[in-house]
Amino acid sequence: MPDDAQLLLLDAQTVEQLLEPAAVFEAVKRAFALHSLREGRVFPVVRERLHTGGVFGIKSGDVPAANLLGFKAAGFWPSNRQAGKEPHQATILLLDPGTGRPLCLIDGNAVTTARTGAAGALGLTLLAQPTSASLCIFGTGTQARIQLSLALRHMTGIEQVRYLTVDGQPDGTFERAFGHLCALAHARDADTAVSSSDIVVTATPGGGPLFSLEAVRAGTHFNCVGADTKGKRELPEGLLRRSRLYCDDREQSRSIGEGQWDAESPSIELGDILTGKVRLARQPGEITVFDMTGLALQDLAVAEMLWQQAAARGLGKIVPWPW
Repeated sequence: MPDDAQLLLLDAQTVEQLLEPAAVFEAVKRAFALHSLREGRVFPVVRERLHTGGVFGIKSGDVPAANLLGFKAAGFWPSNRQAGKEPHQATILLLDPGTGRPLCLIDGNAVTTARTGAAGALGLTLLAQPTSASLCIFGTGTQARIQLSLALRHMTGIEQVRYLTVDGQPDGTFERAFGHLCALAHARDADTAVSSSDIVVTATPGGGPLFSLEAVRAGTHFNCVGADTKGKRELPEGLLRRSRLYCDDREQSRSIGEGQWDAESPSIELGDILTGKVRLARQPGEITVFDMTGLALQDLAVAEMLWQQAAARGLGKIVPWPW
């Protein structure tokens, strides 16, 4: 074999330059469809706590027909905040499925944010009532911001947004970012905010139930982001039994998502709606939950798009990688 192999490096700045919301949305839709048709495989997730206090994970998979193979190594390192750095860290590597050699190394932080936001937007457009006018969001961090931003873009009827913070205090930066886009109000009482909203988005570290079961009214849709590790949860006991549960991957939902708290609850994979395997017939008073644990195929689909765009535009750094 010729010894002229190369590795393309895409740093955070280049990734930000290449990420385009509409293209990410389409890539994520493709990932859900591939998963539904079993044309893309998702391998078992690694998610482990470290002695340093961090959490380390690997999500991997392949799409044989597209000659696509890779993984994302990611996790959460809370001590990074002390240095003024981002606690969520992610790195994506695409490999040649024929040889195992690395092809493209990508800073995955912005990819994770963008693809999770796109998945949330897809969940809303498919599952939430089209007439939804009010939204409640738990959290004001990076993921909460992308979820709200895309919710307002894709659900144009939303006028009222209530947000809740971990310390119970208003977040001025959050208000400056979204106050001009909707009627934004800081809420102190979680149950009141939930009971007054058509859509509820939970984007927290998943430390425990955020509201009571009694606060949930008929017809509410929930997008749940925070439960992605064993022991994490955001929803109250009993809600899944009162709801129709949707997920990105059934096994992941039951092992690391909200589904771990009620493994007997039946669930529908969102991709099956896109491919027509499941006919969506949402009833007006039905409560729906989208449990978002994150698919490796989402990362790979977005990473492939970035790799192709970077190569076409001559972006990124090429490193000789002989073997």
